[in-house]
Amino acid sequence: MTAGRIVPLRSRSAGAATGPAASRELVERIHAVRSEGDIPLVGDDRWPAEQWQRVRALAEAAGPLPGIAWATLTSGSTGAPRIVLRSADSWAASFGSVDDLLGVRTGDVLALTSPPASSLSLFSIARAMDGGPELALPSGNALVAADVADATLFHGTPRALRTILDTDAAPLLRAALVGGADLDASTRSRAEARGIRVAAYYGAAELSFVAVDRGDGLRPFPGVDVEVRDGELWARSPYLAAGYLGGDGPLRSDGPWRSVGDRAEIVDGRIRLLGRADDAIITAAATVIPSEVEAALRTLPGVTDAVVFGMPNAGVGSLVAAVLETAAGGESIAALRERARAVLAPTHLPRRWFVSPAFPRTATGKPARAELVRSVVAGEVVVP
Repeated sequence: MTAGRIVPLRSRSAGAATGPAASRELVERIHAVRSEGDIPLVGDDRWPAEQWQRVRALAEAAGPLPGIAWATLTSGSTGAPRIVLRSADSWAASFGSVDDLLGVRTGDVLALTSPPASSLSLFSIARAMDGGPELALPSGNALVAADVADATLFHGTPRALRTILDTDAAPLLRAALVGGADLDASTRSRAEARGIRVAAYYGAAELSFVAVDRGDGLRPFPGVDVEVRDGELWARSPYLAAGYLGGDGPLRSDGPWRSVGDRAEIVDGRIRLLGRADDAIITAAATVIPSEVEAALRTLPGVTDAVVFGMPNAGVGSLVAAVLETAAGGESIAALRERARAVLAPTHLPRRWFVSPAFPRTATGKPARAELVRSVVAGEVVVP
């Protein structure tokens, strides 16, 4: 097969119909591109036209890319999209391990709740094209119960799994592979109480699978070696991406090892993630890791999500700031602040609080951190 070119595919054209048929049509287009030896690149239909045009121009200027089968877009949750390139084998090598985690059987239906613009969903589309389970595809950008009514398996984010549990959707669901964000203990417990076996994983678009938690902590994913260097997690595996197309990103290489800058420690064989190194907040001589504070805030009643970041302050370096996404009818911010004192050290307690009824989100459902912080700085988010 000759070296392929990137073929940009927008998940839906502006004003196009949504629904299962539209989702199936997109998967057929992806399959057709791969069958021709080219490289599908799926864009998010929610993007502004100008952003999509920039991505298309970069992709179309690349020319043939030997050895590349897949291209995905990632911004993490911090900035403009980057194009990540990978070989067919870099995903195919993990198909067997993923099937084992899910306990795949003949006739299974795998629910995908993130749009195909996310690498999480595109991976499972690639698996289906290679003989994997039939897919139950999202009919739009928000999960509805009908999308997952026949699903026996799930691959998606904690937020989507919570939606399924909250709405009693997917009555046939027996196993869930959860990525894209940290899975909280409450959601795992609720799923397991309903008879759903849960495997939560840590990975990145650039690294693919790195570690998996079957209920006893994050441990290296099958086929992955990990080590911590100067507080940062490095991985070596067959699943690594080839690199970026145009521009720089967090991926760094050292021989066969790769890192995207996530901080971690390994204790008794378990990996404890501490957030991205460049997200650390230095405040009054203390170092605050946003992910740790966010995890604590998500345990508070009525808090559906939280984003923590540093606001520059001449006196202490930065103030710890928190934006909460809260459920309707929940407790007041004053009450939540008091509850936070019981779960956070004084150095980690946010000094500035903001509320947003619904976070802007990436294609995988993560909070769009850069957009959220921008809106806070611009005064567009409510100050309680």
